[in-house]
Amino acid sequence: MNFPVVKGAAYGMIHANGLLIHHGTTQTMELAKDTPSIHLEKLPRHLRSFSEAVGYPPNQVYIGNMSPDELKNLSRPWYQQQSSGYSPIGKYGEIIPEDEFIALMKIVDAFELVILEEKFQQMVKEKITAHPVLGAIKDVAKLDHNPGKEEALQELVSSHVAEPLYFEGKLVGCVKRAHDFDEALSNHVMLENLVSKASAAFALQLLFHNTDLKAEEVDYIIECSEEACGDMNQRGGGNFAKSIGEMCGCVNATGSDTRSFCAAPAHALVEAAALAQAGIYKNIVVLAGGSSAKLGMNSRNHVEKGMPVFEDMLGAFAIHVGENDGVSPMIRTDGIGRHRIGSGSSPQAVMTAIVADPLDRIGYKILDVDRYAAELQNPEITEPAGAGDVPLANYKMISALGVKRGELAKADLQKAVDGFGMPGFAPTQGHIPSGVPFVGHALDLILSGRIRRTMIIGKGSLFLGRMTNLFDGVSFILERNSGMPEQGLDKQEVRKMIAVAMREFAKTLSDKS
Repeated sequence: MNFPVVKGAAYGMIHANGLLIHHGTTQTMELAKDTPSIHLEKLPRHLRSFSEAVGYPPNQVYIGNMSPDELKNLSRPWYQQQSSGYSPIGKYGEIIPEDEFIALMKIVDAFELVILEEKFQQMVKEKITAHPVLGAIKDVAKLDHNPGKEEALQELVSSHVAEPLYFEGKLVGCVKRAHDFDEALSNHVMLENLVSKASAAFALQLLFHNTDLKAEEVDYIIECSEEACGDMNQRGGGNFAKSIGEMCGCVNATGSDTRSFCAAPAHALVEAAALAQAGIYKNIVVLAGGSSAKLGMNSRNHVEKGMPVFEDMLGAFAIHVGENDGVSPMIRTDGIGRHRIGSGSSPQAVMTAIVADPLDRIGYKILDVDRYAAELQNPEITEPAGAGDVPLANYKMISALGVKRGELAKADLQKAVDGFGMPGFAPTQGHIPSGVPFVGHALDLILSGRIRRTMIIGKGSLFLGRMTNLFDGVSFILERNSGMPEQGLDKQEVRKMIAVAMREFAKTLSDKS
């Protein structure tokens, strides 16, 4: 079968202390309380500087300066192992500071909702125009127009018609509401949507900068974040995908949004694979921006335990899926895993549906997959909050399934986990950790011959939407290319074969008569 391939991946991170304090839901809920918040009082003392965030090993894995195996061999706590020698620029992407990101929010704003203080705007314009990735984005010239006075910004924020934008404790801008009465276009929602759009545009620009793909070559974009844009008559109607493509010069592309909580990236990559294999589109980009609501989500637990607040990073990614080129790792579309509505909700039922069943369909066993990438949340973030080591729990369930199926001995359960597992290194941004952060590393490992295949697993909590008690799970196998893509028969040859068959059929009917 002529499988589609993954040709490239890019990853962006944004250090965002100001957004964390003022727009992360844990903090905004604390602020809404009638009593003074001890958490908000202590929080600033636990925030990291940009250099500290860059030097944090899991963040270095995310952008490709470290491998997951190197992180595995690094003793914990990782935040005590950080180094000032790490770079914000990695093989797969980059970490940028909050001031540059705030400027990017104004650049991607199509309705003049973002206002920046005039001195700040001039300062960040110089940084943006000098940046090799951000300086290439469309509409950088917006940073020449419509600056605001600090007093005017404060008035908009104080009157609750705009959300504040802070950098290093100073009000440097705001995001206005897009409608006086429509809650779907409120200043709060517009800020969240612009954060998602801007960070996704950053990831897409990184993809163009780091790979051979050109903006004009993109045919289709699938956006798979957890935000929803629309108005009061069609909340979540979209379309983030086309708005992001517009900012990055994808003039020949169309696109749409896919949503399924944390599992959405896996769904989107399967959809992209199907479109490429069917020949509908040659070059598809799956991408997602970050979620400001998730910033500092577990910060209360980190502060209580005297730790840094690790959830100060917005995450974003962009992945290029295309037709088989005979070289790039293939997506095995004959082995897609899915948690069906009737699959059951026990851990064993889930793993059977999204791991064992697809392997059975293509004749593989559990240990035939070299690496499993499932819910790659950083355990240094989740363990203090009582959620445990999420990736490790998944690997143990996969290994236990192998024991139950008789594919490995019980005594080898942990050995299998150590072999096909990896530590979590992704920011807890909901959809971002679900398998996709490993795709960049997987491309290198497969192309270099160090592994043959990996399974990317996305899982989602659909019950959070209060529409169902179900959750979700989707998986696919990324595998070394055979180097011989099938070309199929020539159309003229097919027509000739059909004509010959029809003549033979007519002759048979004539002989019988």
